[in-house]
Amino acid sequence: MSGRNLTFLVIVVLGLFVATNALYVIKETERGVLLRFGEVVDPDLKPGLHVKVPFVNNVRKFEGRVLTVDSQPERFFTQEQKALIVDSYAKYRIADTAKFYTATNGEESRAAGLLSQRVNDGLRNQVAIRTIQEVVSGERDQLMDVIKKELDVVAREELGVEVVDVRVKQIDLPSDVSESVYRRMNAEREKEARERRSQGQELAEGIRAAADREVTVIRANAYREAEQIRGEGDAEATRVYAEAFGQDPEFYAFTRSLRAYQDAFSGSGDVLLVQPDSDFFRYLKDSSGGN
Repeated sequence: MSGRNLTFLVIVVLGLFVATNALYVIKETERGVLLRFGEVVDPDLKPGLHVKVPFVNNVRKFEGRVLTVDSQPERFFTQEQKALIVDSYAKYRIADTAKFYTATNGEESRAAGLLSQRVNDGLRNQVAIRTIQEVVSGERDQLMDVIKKELDVVAREELGVEVVDVRVKQIDLPSDVSESVYRRMNAEREKEARERRSQGQELAEGIRAAADREVTVIRANAYREAEQIRGEGDAEATRVYAEAFGQDPEFYAFTRSLRAYQDAFSGSGDVLLVQPDSDFFRYLKDSSGGN
């Protein structure tokens, strides 16, 4: 290879090397800062193709989308000095790239650690001024809103990040407290169950007594009405018999004698001792009933 061609090849390689180190791209999902010997000279690089001075300038790129920092569950004490285990997370994004780079050296893990610590500090302060009822349900949304606003101010000033949201994932009692709380709740529920059972039993006894009393009253009224109807029926039957007897006394006496004969001789083993001239044989001797 001639010296001219070699020189041309060296120039091309050097040109490619310089171009590679001089050109860089910032994506739409990225944020970046331009450094000159470690000093920030352009804190807000726009998305697109840019040029830098090789070996003089350096570019640090950061995630421009919303990031999540998941804090470790921590023990906090409420206003009544009751311990709670609170598990939370925060959503944030980089707002000031220069301050973010200065505070964290551009390391997202370091930023997450610092932000997690500040989330726990905010939770500790807010939980300490509230009761356990307020923390768990009563003012839970208000608590998270206050922490988000306070944390956003601190994070912007110290870390250059914007806090988008802070959420409490779970609130538990410590294991050493959960068992005693469970036993107390179980005892309270058993007491309530006993009270409900006794109230139910008392109510049931009252219902049974009222039902028995009503049954007795209904039976008495029914018996009284039945006796009245039976008495009226007997009276009507007596009246009919009396009228029939009055119309033909002889025929009535004859039918009664026939019924008496039928009842007397219905059994095969019966023995009847009667005087022959007794009135019992009156119609056997004479169908007209004469003596």
